[in-house]
Amino acid sequence: MIKELIVVEGKSDTVAIKRAVEADTIETGGSAVDRKVIAKIALAMERRGVIILTDPDHAGERIRKIVSSKVPGCKHAFIPEKDATRKGDIGVENASPEAIRHALKHVHTSFEGAPALIGLEDLMAAGMMVHPRAAERRMALGNLLGIGYCNGKQLYKRLAMFGITREEFSIALAQIDQGGITS
Repeated sequence: MIKELIVVEGKSDTVAIKRAVEADTIETGGSAVDRKVIAKIALAMERRGVIILTDPDHAGERIRKIVSSKVPGCKHAFIPEKDATRKGDIGVENASPEAIRHALKHVHTSFEGAPALIGLEDLMAAGMMVHPRAAERRMALGNLLGIGYCNGKQLYKRLAMFGITREEFSIALAQIDQGGITS
């Protein structure tokens, strides 16, 4: 049984979560997260804690940002896009129980205002920004670190927000550069 409540987008996500683990969920009902849902998530945060597990797409990221800005201290779980896609449809509901369990084992707690341990210069030098394959490299890095895919500016923020160390960054970067990991 997972102690925290898991924030998901809809009913089919809840079904997928319950196939993978014993847990309670709160459904946002889509990307228009209303005050009642935020109030429910805030209460869950006070009582049990919250893990946000949304689809690895634009709408999922929008929900993640809304919830984490209104309810600070949430934990974040990410399923790589390749593990959440079936027949061109991207969503938690398409992920295997194993992919969901893996994401929930590797949650990150958000530390808003945390100092950046990896600078923008480091990201540029690593080919995560201003590089012909930057998007592909960011996808691979996000999957390895379990922080999801994002653009360069958001990657910079997430690395700080989740307290990713230089060592973790360097190890993941070495795996990408050795060609053993693809997006």
